[in-house]
Amino acid sequence: MNDATRWRGRVLRWLYTGLLYLILPLALLRLYWRGRQDKGHRQRWRERLGIIPTLPAGGLWVHAVSVGETRAALPLIRALLERYPDWPLLVTTTTLTGSRQVREALGEQVQHVYAPYDLPGAVARFLRQTRPRLAVIMETELWPNLLRQCAVAGIPTLIANARLSERSARGYARIRGLTAPMLRDITLIAAQAEADAERFRALGAPHVQVTGNLKYDLALPNDLPEQGRRLRRERLGENRPVWIAASTHAGEDEQVLEAFATLRAHWPELLLLLVPRHPERFDSVAALCQQRGLSVIRRSEQRPCASDTAVFLGDSMGELLLFYAAADLVFVGGSLVPTGGHNVLEPALLGLPVLFGPHMFNFTEAGERLLEADAAWRVADAAELAAQVDRLLTDSALRQNAGQRGQAVVERHRGALAALLDCIRMLLLQQSVRS
Repeated sequence: MNDATRWRGRVLRWLYTGLLYLILPLALLRLYWRGRQDKGHRQRWRERLGIIPTLPAGGLWVHAVSVGETRAALPLIRALLERYPDWPLLVTTTTLTGSRQVREALGEQVQHVYAPYDLPGAVARFLRQTRPRLAVIMETELWPNLLRQCAVAGIPTLIANARLSERSARGYARIRGLTAPMLRDITLIAAQAEADAERFRALGAPHVQVTGNLKYDLALPNDLPEQGRRLRRERLGENRPVWIAASTHAGEDEQVLEAFATLRAHWPELLLLLVPRHPERFDSVAALCQQRGLSVIRRSEQRPCASDTAVFLGDSMGELLLFYAAADLVFVGGSLVPTGGHNVLEPALLGLPVLFGPHMFNFTEAGERLLEADAAWRVADAAELAAQVDRLLTDSALRQNAGQRGQAVVERHRGALAALLDCIRMLLLQQSVRS
């Protein structure tokens, strides 16, 4: 790397950092504003500036952004607790929902705070107190100052379960002067698939290997199927067909409800189990259903559906797997709008036929594998969604066979957890040799 390139990278980092400092008041104001709906957003805001409670230092640090990344990281976190029982394990998140997922799934087994904003001072404060032996960062959390501070402090960094869509790669390529030095600061990128690895290498990442998708290594509770049957029996209606639309976004609920209206003409007993992605949208989605004349029961009401209930709104956190276990088929959201889709492997492992929209760039590989196995179907709009749900409700053998094929896809591609644990062992060994 020549001097001009190095200087250009420094200038871009300064500009980037200066911009972050300028918008910091707006970020804090946004937390305060969101706290109007959920006071949790206003709590622990100092942690985002690297001002954290006293924690045991010298352990392992796993960073997961929100609920999806936290759930994907759970098998890895539990394996690390078992392999390194004498070391403290710190799990950070960015979002309030991610924080709640950590507490619900792991309780006091791990330390937990919010990750600091990507400001040099905030990151430095955080690292001085925690002094981790290794930073394991889930999926696509690439923050220039955080990675630079880790490199300066001699803390190895592993980007685990790393994915990089074509769209994201194009965005990073436009700021290559900032991207390339950031990628060189990463000790190892463990990519989900070869396509992800190639995109990272094309952007200048020197140390990349393919370990597979950790989401295939999901372990389901043994009693989850029975819990699903109980929910169906006690809350949903044991003899009604149940279609779940999961992790839906704004602009997508309307299409789901349009498809549902079409389906009710042929399936008047059909129950829609609707689960918005973000809790702050629960009230607005409930209102949207009521505006369309649909009778709604919310999970938080803790009462059973009546015979005329059309929509069961999943307005709780941490119960998506339970809702999947109670359903006959699933539409996975974030895909009829250009969000990039969500995890299709969880419902597949539970034996559900899977539907999703055209925008799956965050889960391309998983979606394509299910499509190739005839375990999933891609739909373009509300009309296609209604038609495919109708087909699957009509043909129980098609539903069952698709579910079995999806389970087989997930089982066949397990192994990322073992590969990641090998990477972590290697990086810790290298670190102990250097020290």
